[in-house]
Amino acid sequence: MQAKPYRVTSIDILRGLVMIIMALDHTRDFFHKDAMIHDPMDLATTTAPIFFTRWITHFCAPTFVFLSGVSAYLSSQKKNKAEASLFMIKRGLWLLVIEVVVITFGLSFNPFYSMIFLQVIWAIGCSMILMGILSRISYSAVLVVGAILFFGHNLIDIIPHGNSPIWNFILTSPNFIPFAGNHVLGVLYSVLPWTGIMLMGYCMGRLYRQDFAPAKRKQILIISGSALIVIFLILRWFNMYGNPQPWAPQQDFAHSLFSFLNTSKYPPSLHYAGMTLGPAILMLAFTENIKNWFSDILSVYGKVPFFYYVLHFYVLHTVLVIAFFAAGYSTDAIQSKNMPFFFRPTEFGYSLAGTYLVWLAAVALLYKPCVWFGKYKATHKQWWLSYL
Repeated sequence: MQAKPYRVTSIDILRGLVMIIMALDHTRDFFHKDAMIHDPMDLATTTAPIFFTRWITHFCAPTFVFLSGVSAYLSSQKKNKAEASLFMIKRGLWLLVIEVVVITFGLSFNPFYSMIFLQVIWAIGCSMILMGILSRISYSAVLVVGAILFFGHNLIDIIPHGNSPIWNFILTSPNFIPFAGNHVLGVLYSVLPWTGIMLMGYCMGRLYRQDFAPAKRKQILIISGSALIVIFLILRWFNMYGNPQPWAPQQDFAHSLFSFLNTSKYPPSLHYAGMTLGPAILMLAFTENIKNWFSDILSVYGKVPFFYYVLHFYVLHTVLVIAFFAAGYSTDAIQSKNMPFFFRPTEFGYSLAGTYLVWLAAVALLYKPCVWFGKYKATHKQWWLSYL
């Protein structure tokens, strides 16, 4: 008999936390005065506040993708293998449509779709399709392929592979592909490295079956999270396999630390995955029995991550439009040269402190809608809700 899936509070807490932090990065893109001028990870121009504002958001995408895999496993427990596989494939296709049509517009507010963004929802959608196919074969197939992709995809850093468009599309990023005249396809998240993260999350989902002993689950999570951190520290310190760019001592301790922590997100390297998912898995281990006002707030966002993710782009961009006109810009400045976002002139923006205030206000504004949608999902059973 299959185990009945149930709500796991620690997953909601962790997912809620990374969703909140994720909004900080997008707020920085829209509102920080230097966001379109300087790379926050560039050691030559960055400062500690700017570097860590960007670095802390590195935890979001891998954790989001990993937990999507965990949730997919739990959801599959109430279906037979064929039904679960088909659902994953259909949901993956649905996510691809949402990325192109809904999220791209929320990011750009460009009705002409001059640039189509393929980011984390694209990666989750493609990974969900592949996971649906592999899970139809067996759990072991998911585990083996996931481990090969997770630990082995950085072989592309040392194996000559030319400049094949297909190779680049599925394994390296970012890629900007012109099409249909003046349109560009921005592939910011390559498929297979993120698929490896999702497949490992799916396999970790087995720990959350109702018949799995909580003490044993905590032990495995602690060992797994700690192992990933140790792997990251050893591989990174000795500049071994797992990241395309080595780190190097700099003129002072702060910049040396920046160099050490500046691992590759595009595509996500093994160093990057160990640095981010190790602490995330440890948090899962230590928050399973947490219950307080802060965990309750985080869970509100964590229970409706897709709803929050889509809505936060529209909230932030709407605020940006208001700020754009309040700053005295005219309609002539709506589309700036070489800018993917409408209403975002290159020179526009606030200080980092002002950017943080916008971020906190946006997250607070999203709280009540997330409460409402969470209750709606809990009390309604329409088929389309399972796709959100």
